[in-house]
Order: sequence, then C-alpha cells, then structure tokens
Amino acid sequence: MSGNINKLNFNNIPINWEQVNDLILSCDHIVLTTHENPDGDGLGAEVGLYYHLREVKKDVRIINYSSLPEEYIYLNKDNIFESYEEDQHDEWLEAVDLAIIFDVGDYSRTRDVKIALERYNVNTMNIDHHPHPSKHPFTHNIVDLSAAATGCMVYDYLKVARDSAISKDSMLGIYTAVMTDTGCFKYSNTDKKSHEIAIESIQNGIETSTIYQNIYENSSRSRMQLLGDFLSNLNYELDGKLAWFSISQEMLKNASARRSDVEGFTDIVRSISGVEVSVMIFEKKIDQCRVNFRSKGKYKINDIAQSIGGGGHAFASGAMVNSNLQNAVDRVVNITKNSLQTKINNIKEE
Repeated sequence: MSGNINKLNFNNIPINWEQVNDLILSCDHIVLTTHENPDGDGLGAEVGLYYHLREVKKDVRIINYSSLPEEYIYLNKDNIFESYEEDQHDEWLEAVDLAIIFDVGDYSRTRDVKIALERYNVNTMNIDHHPHPSKHPFTHNIVDLSAAATGCMVYDYLKVARDSAISKDSMLGIYTAVMTDTGCFKYSNTDKKSHEIAIESIQNGIETSTIYQNIYENSSRSRMQLLGDFLSNLNYELDGKLAWFSISQEMLKNASARRSDVEGFTDIVRSISGVEVSVMIFEKKIDQCRVNFRSKGKYKINDIAQSIGGGGHAFASGAMVNSNLQNAVDRVVNITKNSLQTKINNIKEE
C-alpha cells in the first residue's frame, strides 16, 4: 500500500522518536522483518517492538526470509515468527501500511521479503545501527551508528512511545539483542546504555543466565566436529596478526553440520592471543561464498569488506563473493593481507 507521506530521514543524526511514533501509530497493518540468517539483534529487535505494537492494537506480524535458529526458540513462546511463503503471506502483505526492517545493513539481505514488499509498493522503515548511504531504498531511514545494537534503538523508541514500563516480553527481545551484539558485554561497543538495559531486564525478571545458555552453551556435536576440523587447519599471516580459515560444503557434510553452525566461528578465532583480525570464507554454494571479518579493535576492517562488495561495522563486517571457494580464498586473503599490512605500517610510522 502506498501513499503520499512525509519521509523521515535520521541518517546518523539525532532521532526524533516522537515523529517516528506518530508515523507508526498512523499505520494499522505492520510487518516486521530482518536479514537472512538472522542473529540475536535482528530477532530481538523484532520481539521488542512486536509486543508493544500488539499492546496498542496493531495488526502486526514478524515475517522473515529465514527460519528461526534453534538457539533463539525461547523468543518464540507465542509462535510469533513466520518464514516467508508467497502463497501464505502475499494476500496479507498487499494490505500492509508499513514494513519495519531491522539490523539489515543491506536491504537485499531480506531476499524474497524485499521482492514481495516492492511488489505491493509497501512503505518501508529502516531501523539500523549499520551505515547506510544518503541514497537509500527505504521510505523512512532511521540510523544510529552509535547504538551498540539495533535493540538499543527499539529501547529508545519504547521509552518515548510508552507511558508505562516496557513489558517483560519486549525486554526479553531487547536484552537478547544487546547481549549478542556486544559479545555478552565484552566488545568495544558496550556502553552505559547496554548495562542500563541489562539492569532493567534483570529487574523485569529476565533470566539472563538461561538466555546465555540457550545461545552459547547449546552447540551440537556436529558443530563441535566442524569447529575442530577447521581449527586444525587454521592459517596465520602477518606474524600471526591475521588468522583465516575456509569451510567448504564438503566439510559441512562430513561433520553432518548445518549452515547455521558456522555462526560465531570468526569470533572464536579472533580470541586467539596475538590475532588482531580473523576471516572466514564459507562456501554457501558452488559459485558463492560468504566472508566474515572480525577485528579486536586495533584495525578497522569494514573498508576491506567494502572493497569486495560488502560492508558493516568498523570491527565486524562481511560480504558475499560470487565465485568458487578457491578463487574466493585467493582473492579475499590477498586483499586482506595487503590492506592489513598497510594499516600495520601506518601505525608503525605514527
């Protein structure tokens, strides 16, 4: 559904959440979505807003491209997550007033959901803490690069939109978003607000230790086998400052592992003493590879991701490379080594 409306554009400038709230309240049918292979931030942000919108009597649904990862099943106690199916969802989507898209980085990462929203000319609102260009595809663009997580932005919105305290159900999602995107409050993006959200969550009865166990202490034996397989063949470059690894479909098959099992592997490698930057090249299919970059914080790596068509945060970025695994490895490792060597040399000269 389209219409002549005033477009909101807060692209990393102070956000007027009152204006955002007025726009949301003017809509009756709202869909929430996030990127493919969703993480705790995208999913948690959806949950945080979903329960509020239900309280204010909106017709709201969460429809994602990917299915809900098992470690986040606890967020789905009311069966609120749906995976997009054209024959099941298009009739409802045609009448939607607003699509709110969380944590996406790049709109194309919503895949078929994006195609459906464009088919019915649905107005879109991007809420994200990833950088977006001034020329963006959204009707409304709400970006805060200083936010530790997109869930923090949902928290800020609810503090303005609500007269009463944020509900426990919403805080469960917001806490999940903040905990996962700050690396359990260990990453450099962890700020005062992150801890304030944690305190409010505990005061609200959120069982934080249970959430941690669901996400981080619930690995399958297959995932552990895959972890062992690539760790035994880990590659080090630049005196150990760069560590990289590749995972093929054959490795996945041999370990009886799933695609989702690779999540978090780049963070594990980054934790090795002496490693400043870690890189994973994962073979999604014969002619497409996913690349993940992680940095401890000494060297920014989003420019490296951008050079191969990706993007993201300064110290956590990614890209998709359309080539076979060997060619992707050769290209990504070469570009990363050269860029990182330049950064190392620049620091030495300072």
